[in-house]
Parts: sequence; structure tokens; C-alpha cells
Amino acid sequence: MKHRIALPFVALSVAALTACSQPAPPADNAPALAGEPIATRAVMIGTEGPSLPACSSISRVKAGGTDVYWAPGEARAVKAKLAGGARVSLCEAADNDAWFGIVFAAPGTDPDMCGVGKSVQNVREYQGPCRWGWIKGGTVQLGG
Repeated sequence: MKHRIALPFVALSVAALTACSQPAPPADNAPALAGEPIATRAVMIGTEGPSLPACSSISRVKAGGTDVYWAPGEARAVKAKLAGGARVSLCEAADNDAWFGIVFAAPGTDPDMCGVGKSVQNVREYQGPCRWGWIKGGTVQLGG
């Protein structure tokens, strides 16, 4: 009788732990190229303080476009590609401005829905609803 009770308890425990884990990233955050990300580093918003917008600058990708990575560093898997002229919000800089953490809307989606033009009280990871990632410094026209 002990084993019959233990098995459902184990199954419920596993189900509870699974429900608490973070959901998989949405399909539009999937890598554009084959391979799993080596590591991810979420983009932080609110880095300029609670009196300024969550992301400091709206910029445009320079002609030729750019790859969007899961984390700063070219050894990471590419998660998306942005065409030249695409609007992005710069939220965070890393490695002496060699990399920018960005938030961007899906094609055909209103960029204002990303919610990064409003202030946030504390620095935190960007949780959506738009896409996020890392681009190389020098691939955007600031304030574009």
C-alpha cells in the first residue's frame, strides 16, 4: 500500500516542479540559425533610473542589417536577424559599448506595445511582450 501512495505523490511533485519552471521562449525568439544558444543573458531595462524611460534610446539598424544574439559575444548562437532601418530600443550596454541589449517589435507589430518608453521603478530583466537580444556596437544609428 505504501508504494501505491508514493507513486502518485512523486508524479504530483514532478508536475508541481514543472509548473514552476520558466516557460520556453516564444517561437519568435528561436535561433535563426541552427544550434542551441551557448548561453543567454536577458536584457536589463531601467538601467538609467526610475525617472527615465526603461530603455534610453530608439535607434535604427544601419544599412546591411545585423544579427541579434542570445548574449553578448560572437560565440553565441544567432536568435534573429534585423534588416537595415529596423527600429530598436537600446536598453543596456555591455563590454564598453561593444554590445547593446535591445528590445524590438516583430515585423508588422506596433513598437509602442513593447512598453519600454515608460519608466520602471527598479532595474529588471525585460520579460516581453516584444523580442529582445544583443547586437554588436556600431550596428545602429543612435537616435534614428
